[in-house]
Amino acid sequence: MSDTRSRGSRSLFGLVGDVPKLVKNLVKGEIDLLKAELIGKAKIIGLAAGLLIGALVVLLYAIGVLLTAAVMGLAVVMPAWLAALIVAVVMLIVAAILGLIGWKRFQKALPLTPKRTIDSVKDDINAVKGMGNKPSSRPGIRS
Repeated sequence: MSDTRSRGSRSLFGLVGDVPKLVKNLVKGEIDLLKAELIGKAKIIGLAAGLLIGALVVLLYAIGVLLTAAVMGLAVVMPAWLAALIVAVVMLIVAAILGLIGWKRFQKALPLTPKRTIDSVKDDINAVKGMGNKPSSRPGIRS
């Protein structure tokens, strides 16, 4: 009977001794699986990005053709130089409007300093130091 116990104890110690190796192999296997999955997704994303860029290039050429058609269409009822000038002026007006809207939106994001996050971190530091007597300014958080 003591022989059975010692074999059981040895097996248990052997299993416990194998745990670090098994965990290491498990982690390595999971990392390999993660790499394989991410590489597969990266290939798909790369192909999709290439197709989207190709579509964008074709779209830009199509816009050029449409603008040429607009100039040619207007040239039927007026001189070609005037038709081209009218189309160019309309394009400049559209570009100016889009530029102004974009500039105003850009200014809303300035300055780029994450003020709320900095204030939140300062509150957290003060709370850890024991100096946070005022309630937090973050929504849903109570001191």
